[in-house]
Amino acid sequence: MLLVVCAVLVMGLCISIVGCGNSGESEEFKVGLECNYPPFNWTQSTDANGAVPISGTKEFAGGYDVEIAKILADGMGKKLVIVKTEWDGLPPAVQSGTIDGIIAGMSPTATRKKTIDFSDHYYRSDLVMVVQKGSQYEQATSLEDFSGAKVTAQLNTFHYSVIEQIPAVAKQTAMTDFTAMRVALESGIIDGYISERPEGVSATAANPKFAMVEFADGKGFEASDDDVAIAVGLKKGNTELASKINEVLAGVSEEERLTIMDKAIKNQPAAQ
Repeated sequence: MLLVVCAVLVMGLCISIVGCGNSGESEEFKVGLECNYPPFNWTQSTDANGAVPISGTKEFAGGYDVEIAKILADGMGKKLVIVKTEWDGLPPAVQSGTIDGIIAGMSPTATRKKTIDFSDHYYRSDLVMVVQKGSQYEQATSLEDFSGAKVTAQLNTFHYSVIEQIPAVAKQTAMTDFTAMRVALESGIIDGYISERPEGVSATAANPKFAMVEFADGKGFEASDDDVAIAVGLKKGNTELASKINEVLAGVSEEERLTIMDKAIKNQPAAQ
């Protein structure tokens, strides 16, 4: 009888250990992002306005993507971990398992879908052009108005591929991030760069020398819904996580998403 009791206790202990181990492995939701693309994501020195610690650093990440990541982590009962990752390193990171998801203002383009999977959309925004205030392009309403202009966009993004839709455009070398493009624009190296509207609003709010051009209906860039939408990037075949994320996203109304973006634009650091 004593042997049976001991066996049961040992078995229970083993189950407890295994159970705890599995729980520890699954409790984190590791999200990769640049932390350098306001208002979608940025880096700051404190946890003000709900910013989240960046793993392995003394800095914090804030922005629209971070708020969406918090909602997803809470909805799935997991602890959010922010992993600061360069743009080009995001798809390899999610494929290798270094991160669980990409929440970085990334569009689910046909090209990206070849290497990673995506959740349902969590934001959608039209493309705009950021230019110098007072320049000949500030009052532009169509792509034709940018004929001959020196235009660029971020490296390895859909934005860069649409530049050629501008007649006789002087397409410039792609740049690594929006900080570099803002510097190039202010110095006159380029006449404009392409971005989503929230980034354009952020750029003009951060620098009074900038203006944002929104195109008239039918006069702007041609793009599919996936090209101008934003979704969570996931490892190929990870349908279980995709299903959980989509379930949580379904509970976030369009009004709530817009409110979160408005707050992100308001809260972004002035230097960004």
